[in-house]
Amino acid sequence: MTGGVDTPWARMRRVLHRARTGVRKAGVDYFRGEGSDRLALTALLLGVPAIAGGTIAQPDWCSPSALVLPIVAGGLLLRPASLLALYAAAATALIVESAVLGPYTEEDASSRVTPGTILVVAAVGFFGLLIAQFRSRVGVPWRRGGTMLFDLRERIRVQSKLPNLPRGWHREMALRPAGGQSFSGDFVVAARTGGGRTLEVVLTDVSGKGMDAASRALLLSGAFGGLLGSLPPHGFLPAANGYLLRQDWDEGFATSIHLVLDLDSGDFELFSAGHLPALQLSAGTGKWEEKSADGPLLGVYDGAQFDPTKGTLRPGDVLMLFTDGLVETADRDISEGIDRLTGEADRYVGSGFHGAAWHLIETVAKDVNDDRVLLLICRQ
Repeated sequence: MTGGVDTPWARMRRVLHRARTGVRKAGVDYFRGEGSDRLALTALLLGVPAIAGGTIAQPDWCSPSALVLPIVAGGLLLRPASLLALYAAAATALIVESAVLGPYTEEDASSRVTPGTILVVAAVGFFGLLIAQFRSRVGVPWRRGGTMLFDLRERIRVQSKLPNLPRGWHREMALRPAGGQSFSGDFVVAARTGGGRTLEVVLTDVSGKGMDAASRALLLSGAFGGLLGSLPPHGFLPAANGYLLRQDWDEGFATSIHLVLDLDSGDFELFSAGHLPALQLSAGTGKWEEKSADGPLLGVYDGAQFDPTKGTLRPGDVLMLFTDGLVETADRDISEGIDRLTGEADRYVGSGFHGAAWHLIETVAKDVNDDRVLLLICRQ
């Protein structure tokens, strides 16, 4: 037969191919967190009588409490309505096991359905239902929830990555969220603008800390990353302030510092929105100088003005930007924290501050329960 003839065998092969493709697609979509949970429900419903049969046939090897296994899996995999069907099957299995194995006795409690067994299965079922209802409200299946959070974390890290600088410059940044978490209310966005001649860096501290501020920081980092380089330097903070005001958050303020550095001349401007001053180390004097700019917090009122301060990084100079978690604690004010930070930073003058950012956080604010970011720009 030729390939163009539509024979019964050819039609059968097409039908089988479509069936296999449909099964594979349904399975892939389900394990990606999409589509129906019918496949998982069917598998778990078949598992319940299998466990009950094992308990009846080999009670020494299969305990009645083994029914918690499909219930736990159901809490992670099924929707609340499907989970109730699984619970009904598990309750039926307990009744059948109790009837076949006989009533509970203290002498032979290990192979019987005891009150403790019923209590454990019911408690696991209750928490499984809570988990399923939470997943249903959030709308993110557990199979995708962890992947989504991992992806968001990596996107924040990529966006916070400082661009490569030309020869004669060194930059590094370290971020440590509060409580050892993966998400932070502090973030950095950076870009080279003006044909690569200018480095623009924005360091922002969102009100709150850790996971409480992470969702707002994620939204702001995306918006600030889009604004950076799209506006002239003096227009960035006013635009960021307007964006924050439009969100109308209960805790809607943030501090921010915007560095605009000419990589040819070393001249820079600093715009601040209620943020801590930057610190500049002068290679000529060996002293640290605070570089403060005027400006209110972001998200407080409309029409805010942000006046810059100017400076120049000469060969050997260092500029340090940081958030308050690095220098402020309940038993130490900001000035003492800055003195300690600069004292520790002096140790790295001879090494050119290579690897200094992370070590300074570890030394100065290792156990502080707050988000911490430290950024170093060195002209060599």
